[in-house]
Amino acid sequence: MTSVIDLVLEFLHVPTPRAWQCAAVAHLPELLVDHANCEKKAASNAIALTYRYVEHPHLLQKMSRLAREELRHFEQVVDLMTQLDIDYVQLSPGRYAARLHQLISKHEPQRLVDSLICGAVVEARSCERFATLIPVLPEHIAQLYQNLLKSEARHFKDYLQLAQGFAEASSIDINVPDRIEAFLQTDAQLVTSGDAEFRFHSGVPG
Repeated sequence: MTSVIDLVLEFLHVPTPRAWQCAAVAHLPELLVDHANCEKKAASNAIALTYRYVEHPHLLQKMSRLAREELRHFEQVVDLMTQLDIDYVQLSPGRYAARLHQLISKHEPQRLVDSLICGAVVEARSCERFATLIPVLPEHIAQLYQNLLKSEARHFKDYLQLAQGFAEASSIDINVPDRIEAFLQTDAQLVTSGDAEFRFHSGVPG
C-alpha cells in the first residue's frame, strides 16, 4: 500500500488529522453515504468535462474511463451500505469541493487547467483518506477501501498529467506549480481546520 500512495503523500501538504480518523470510526453511516455521494460527483464532473471540451479526444477518452470507474465505485459503496443495513439518506454537501471549485478560473484556457488541477487534488486527498481509514475501519469496509486506493492514485496522476499537458499547449502562460500550490493550500486549510459536520472530505468535526 505504501508504494501506491508515496506520490500522493509527497504531493499533499498535510496528512489527515488523527482527530478526523477517530471521528470516522464513530460516523460510519455518514462516512459511507458521503463517500457514495463523492463517487457520484466525481463521475459527474468527469462527464461534464466531456461535454465542455469535445475538441480534445485524449481528454474525452480519459474522462470517459474515469467516469465509468467512479460509477463502479459508487455501486460498490451502495452494495456495502445495503449489506450493513445503512439507509442512503440525504446529506447536506460539505464545504470541501465547493471551496476548491471557487479557485477555478472562469476564463479559458485557464479554466480547463484549473479544473484538472482541482480534480487531481480531490483525487489525491481521497486516496490519502482511504489509506488513513484502512487501519481503523472494520475489515470488510477496509478491504473495499484497499481495493479503491490504487484507482484514486491513478486518477490523481491522470488529472495532473492532463493539466500539465494542456498548460504546455496553451496560447497563454499558465504557471502550473503556482496554480497547484493555490489548490493545495486551500485543501490543507480545509482538512485541518474545524468543521461543523463530519463528511468524507471534511475538516476536524467541531
